[in-house]
Amino acid sequence: MRLLALGGTEFAGRAVVEAALARGWEVTVFHRGRHAAPDGVRELLGDRTAVDGLAALDEDPGTWDVVVDTWSSAPRVVRDAARLLRDRAGRYAYVSSRSVYAWAPPAGYAEDAPVVDGASPDAGATDYARDKRGGELAAVAAFGADRSLLVRSGLLIGPYENVGRLPWWLNRVARGGPVLAPGPRELPLQYVDVRDQAEWILDAAERELSGPYNLTSPSGHTTMSALLEACVRVTGGPAELRWTAPEVVLGAGVEPWAQLPVWVPPHSDLHDALHAADVSRAVASGLRCRPVAETVADTWAWLREIGGTAPQRTDRTAVGLDPEAEAKVLAAASGV
Repeated sequence: MRLLALGGTEFAGRAVVEAALARGWEVTVFHRGRHAAPDGVRELLGDRTAVDGLAALDEDPGTWDVVVDTWSSAPRVVRDAARLLRDRAGRYAYVSSRSVYAWAPPAGYAEDAPVVDGASPDAGATDYARDKRGGELAAVAAFGADRSLLVRSGLLIGPYENVGRLPWWLNRVARGGPVLAPGPRELPLQYVDVRDQAEWILDAAERELSGPYNLTSPSGHTTMSALLEACVRVTGGPAELRWTAPEVVLGAGVEPWAQLPVWVPPHSDLHDALHAADVSRAVASGLRCRPVAETVADTWAWLREIGGTAPQRTDRTAVGLDPEAEAKVLAAASGV
């Protein structure tokens, strides 16, 4: 198999490239040159947002079985690449997001749930949901519904994470002391290890799958307690998880998801949207999700290898709760 990765040097794209190389695929990576590409790939350099930014790709004689595109901004960037490649590639896999669904999707929503209005494949950057939906429309417009694969990712974690969610928890737990652990303990979570997503994308390309897939684990694949307890085990620090009721956390003004990454309160629109999608289509098509303990351990090993500070995407706000705010919530919870 021959793979063209648009990007392919960070997080989701890098995981796809590394998985393809491990399978013995021929891999071409088209990127801006800001980050080193994995060893063993053929590189083409260009900036998709610039005038003539696709020149190196346009002039290259290559053909591919599948293109994987993780673009997250202006849909017209996906449009231009997909149009250029529609006669040179068999399939276009666009890594989208479950954010494309109209807010607020109910618990158990599947791929036929309503999507956001106002998205266009010709648009410049607007907001994340419409940008991702516009990217989907651009892929389908160029490759057709039968040759486009729409990977609607959920929460992505694992090695190379450049958003900061799991790295923040690992570093916080490693620092030790009382750790604000937002309850309930058995809060069901839904996420996908970036490597499991990559393997599924490659399997789907080989099987010539098409259409949209909610690509994340079944709800409850792990829980908030299992995630944080795994962090305690792998870091080996003297951390003490202080489980705190959600109403106390919210009453202190803590922002779910952003200040306490991964966590959102139970019985809320946020929880239904982020941790309660129907993923039966992806599971039936072969999605396999590794245990949370493995994801946490491998992410911690990677984080230590790079000195403890995870890379941060410039288009995302840093996540996490500062120590002073955490101490105030813990004091309020204990009545001090």
